[in-house]
Amino acid sequence: MTCSKTRSLLSLLSRLRRLCRLAGPLLLVTAAMLVPAAGVMARPSLDEREASLASQLRCVVCQNQTVAESRAPIAQDMRQQIREQLSKGSTDEQVVAFFEQRYGAFVRYNPPWKPSTWLLWLSPFLIALGGLWVLRRNLPGTPSDTLTSEERKRAQQWLEAGQEDHRS
Repeated sequence: MTCSKTRSLLSLLSRLRRLCRLAGPLLLVTAAMLVPAAGVMARPSLDEREASLASQLRCVVCQNQTVAESRAPIAQDMRQQIREQLSKGSTDEQVVAFFEQRYGAFVRYNPPWKPSTWLLWLSPFLIALGGLWVLRRNLPGTPSDTLTSEERKRAQQWLEAGQEDHRS
């Protein structure tokens, strides 16, 4: 190996060492920043959980608005209560149960499937079935309806009596 090639190789190694000294801490800082971000992405943040729960609960003074949508003072209090309970470590189910205990099942925007809400869930299907029954009952008879022998005999007599009236 010639002396000039050795010098250029040593110079290249020196540059690489300097680059590693500069880039090493930068890579470590970047990795340290990404690790907590990955943990945050795996678990929803407090704000996301609060928003999710607020969208599941009904504002008790507004019509057809969730706690998340409403700007009423009580909705703001409810959002604050959600945040406090979540920060204390309550689960989502515990927070919903707290509001359900306080305001009743009405506070849930999506009522659960239980005996007291069966009518609520089934009423659209019952109304549709009732409508189909009424429609079927009021439709004209199907062509498959046939006359009994007694009805056929009376109809024949009625037709013959009508033809005699026309002849006379």
